[in-house]
Amino acid sequence: MGCRSVHLLLLSLCVAVSSVPIDRNEVPQETKEEPQEENMDTGLYYDRYLREVIEVLETDSHFREKLQTANTEDIKSGRLSKELDLVGHHVRTRLDELKRQEVSRLRMLLRAKLDSTNTQSLQMDHASLLKQFEHLDPHNQNTFEAKDLELLISTATKDLENYDAERHEEFKRYEMLKEHERREYLKGLDQEKREQEQRRLDELKDKHRQHPKVNAPGSVDQLREVWEETDGLDPKEFNPKTFFKLHDTNEDGVLDEQELEALFIKELEKVYNPKNEEDDMMEMEEERLRMREHVMNNVDLNRDRVVSLDEFLKSTEKKEFNSHKEWETLDMKQVYTEEELQRFEAELRDKEEELKRRAVALNQEQEVLKERGKALEAQRREYQQAVLEMSNRQKGQQPEDAAPPAGPNGELHFEPESQKQDKVENGTDILVEPPQNLPVHT
Repeated sequence: MGCRSVHLLLLSLCVAVSSVPIDRNEVPQETKEEPQEENMDTGLYYDRYLREVIEVLETDSHFREKLQTANTEDIKSGRLSKELDLVGHHVRTRLDELKRQEVSRLRMLLRAKLDSTNTQSLQMDHASLLKQFEHLDPHNQNTFEAKDLELLISTATKDLENYDAERHEEFKRYEMLKEHERREYLKGLDQEKREQEQRRLDELKDKHRQHPKVNAPGSVDQLREVWEETDGLDPKEFNPKTFFKLHDTNEDGVLDEQELEALFIKELEKVYNPKNEEDDMMEMEEERLRMREHVMNNVDLNRDRVVSLDEFLKSTEKKEFNSHKEWETLDMKQVYTEEELQRFEAELRDKEEELKRRAVALNQEQEVLKERGKALEAQRREYQQAVLEMSNRQKGQQPEDAAPPAGPNGELHFEPESQKQDKVENGTDILVEPPQNLPVHT
């Protein structure tokens, strides 16, 4: 099993490193650029973390060698994870850093989730909350260990296996929402306009169905059409091995999911045109997914999410390969039942009622906040008035340490202590005559 096959088991899509073994001792006659693989998103919420971990691991020569020779069972059983103990120190340091960054990102997601659900008052227990994420060990949030690699591999494998099913479910909900909106739109029209609009919609649907025959993906008719129209070769000289090599665009020995989907472009163009009102591009992507799944189910024998040359050649020997059966497109079938549509519409009504209740609650909270704002503003004005009155009273009072009164000519007049004492004892405020030995001012 090649290294790229391992990648696709982990990522479903290739990472941006070459999986072709390179002989460093071999000197090529001419310089060739190494094929670059597209850095495409797996759709997983931890896609970046997954890619970065694999890329860092492949910088270690020991781990890369083990990855070259690993098989599906080695990966799924966790035996490959044990090789982490033998990688270089700089690799482990970088992996530790990646894990800390991922934990920090998850904490931010959790806090945002708690804030959005009005549970800010809950105490944040990051260790227990991180258990919701299965792709890392939450008990050790600082270092990347073998258990982290094992969890990352097992979780990615499981999530990727369920990813296509989730996409099908999303498309079904999209189609039901489209039908729900169509019915609601027609309800809002009077009878005459409703009949006119219904006729227009039926005409668009019939126009969409009037397309050329679509060949079953992976059949001899479909591949020969690509061989002739895309590759520009004589259909009578169709050769499966040559076809495989022509469409193994990165020359890694396998056809991955993107290389397979590229083979269906001609068939999809028969049905969908982005310029046509009657053609839905969301349906085209669902059709592409269905075609790829059909080929994988019939050709990918070891379920490693890639097609090897041997698997491809064996598929051309099957009876189904030479079948001229037409592919059943989405316009020939209904992806949901009426019961499913009714349940979906009931969910929409419940969500609408919930939104209305939240809107009422938010309006009530807004009114309460307005009243609180008014009360605070009134209290602020009262405080300002009280501070102003206090300041005015202080300005009107004479300080206790004021200077003694001045005489007729401006000199300071000091009251003898005996006079002060007489005032205190007699309770009077009458000035007594000054002593005879003091000069008297006229």
